[in-house]
Amino acid sequence: MTQLFDLSGRTALVTGSARGIGFALAEGLATAGATVILNGTRSDTVAEAAGRLESKGFKALGRAFDVTDEHAVADAFAQWDKDGVQVDIVVNNAGIQFRKPLVELELADWQRVIDTNLTSAFIVAKEAARRMIARGTGGKIINIGSLTSESARATVGAYTAAKGGIKMLTRAMSAEWAASNIQANAIGPGYILTDMNKPLVENAAFDAWVKSSNPSQRWGRPEELVGTAVYLSSPASSYVNGQIIYVDGGWLAVL
Repeated sequence: MTQLFDLSGRTALVTGSARGIGFALAEGLATAGATVILNGTRSDTVAEAAGRLESKGFKALGRAFDVTDEHAVADAFAQWDKDGVQVDIVVNNAGIQFRKPLVELELADWQRVIDTNLTSAFIVAKEAARRMIARGTGGKIINIGSLTSESARATVGAYTAAKGGIKMLTRAMSAEWAASNIQANAIGPGYILTDMNKPLVENAAFDAWVKSSNPSQRWGRPEELVGTAVYLSSPASSYVNGQIIYVDGGWLAVL
């Protein structure tokens, strides 16, 4: 049974993984046996994160590049090709948040959120899938959605549009790549204790709302997403495709 979840011999690229949810997912995949490639925009933080995993005995690489820049992404994959690094699993985790009412939102800020949270997933997955298809060995694509893939909230319109797009992009990937033994799925985290959410946690009214509206009556932890990520990366999910699994403590169940 444990072999169903064994990632030994596989290489996983996790975008936006120098900290937070991305780092937790990378560490979880490494614990399951995968070699992980950490990514971020700063070389120093990416190298530091990779070093933390290596110090625990895991196999970790690091590469800093902007996931919204298609040329930078293509260059990264081309270099891995030269180095003999085969990406078997992609976790499109990179994301940003920007809070402002839609009537006050500048187009540049809208575009920045869409590019980082949605377009980057297309760019990275496309490069990976081309190689997976050519190799004929299949692969795994995991996109990170959100509760806002399903339900909107005020002041996060661009984020909501992007994460709703992630759900449908995942289905589109499944429609086109399933025949090549590529499983494309998504994870929809609930309210998770991360650096990005720190201002919300410290807002007493919002913190109380999260706890009162969630059947679990608490925030989630980054490591609580790991099991779902390992499952979707592993042979255990070989016939699961085009799905989004919400890890939210039951929040969507009671809306």
